[in-house]
Amino acid sequence: MKSGLNIVAIGGGTGLATFLSGLKQFVGRGNGDEHIANLSAIVAVSDDGGSSGRLRDEFQMPPPGDIRNCMVALSEDSSLLSRLFQHRFSGDGDLSGHSFGNLFLAALSEVTGDFAEAVKLSSEILASKGHIYPATDSDVRIAAELEDGSIVKGETKVGKVGNRIKRLFLEPENCSPMPDALKAIEGADMITVGPGSLYTSLLPPLLVNGVSEAIEKSKATKMFICNLMTQPGETDGLTARRHLEILREYAPQLNFDFLIVNSQQISERQATLYADEGAEQIGVHGSLAGETIEGAAVIRAELLAGDEMVRHDPGRLALEVINCVR
Repeated sequence: MKSGLNIVAIGGGTGLATFLSGLKQFVGRGNGDEHIANLSAIVAVSDDGGSSGRLRDEFQMPPPGDIRNCMVALSEDSSLLSRLFQHRFSGDGDLSGHSFGNLFLAALSEVTGDFAEAVKLSSEILASKGHIYPATDSDVRIAAELEDGSIVKGETKVGKVGNRIKRLFLEPENCSPMPDALKAIEGADMITVGPGSLYTSLLPPLLVNGVSEAIEKSKATKMFICNLMTQPGETDGLTARRHLEILREYAPQLNFDFLIVNSQQISERQATLYADEGAEQIGVHGSLAGETIEGAAVIRAELLAGDEMVRHDPGRLALEVINCVR
């Protein structure tokens, strides 16, 4: 194997940021098989809620929230700046609810006139151990046609309609990808999709013109990382198999080599807490072991972090992914 891997991670939300924090541990780590030479994240920019939504509406810019989280995840853990970027203003004034990092990205976007350049410069300021690319620099939003023929628009609303979605699409549908993102895909050894919200974090980047096609052409090993839990209103009752099937319905040209699923059972207390919110665990049952789903070999691994909140252990997940590079 050549000295160092090129890994591209695609997604959004807290799932991608958590995963990146695990991969960061292997960036610049000697010259062994586990060494990551180049790490790139291609991040969904369809958020329309909270601070990100307010800034995109006021400044007609891509929403900065998921980008900010990824930059912080890849920064040095001890960095005061990384903590500053995550600081959220309190009170009842105009700044209430905004994070400093979002405002910083908005300001730098105005100064440079280019959101992608603002992301690049901010990453350098934070000493991020990787490259972060918006899936597109267009002011794009997601929309869904439901089974009854009605249309809902915006990530906040789409995330609540779940299995009633007939078709997901972007507005505008002809948005262009970032050239640097396509270049990263072309040179990748491993491309991952997930973990993250299926309809609102994973599918939007794949719907950007040229992204799925670039992944399909890449010689990289391709992996889908399934969520740990279903998401109320978005993926109610969906199995790991169904997650991957839906993903390929929108990007049929994508052929994944691996599907990674957590094999650990959450605690009874966690199950009860999440059930109260309408969520359940995905894919713990042994029937998946050794299966091939949509052409992807299923890998079951112990991936839970030892927290009260159900989340991936960043280091374990990163190592499982690295070990799959052929």
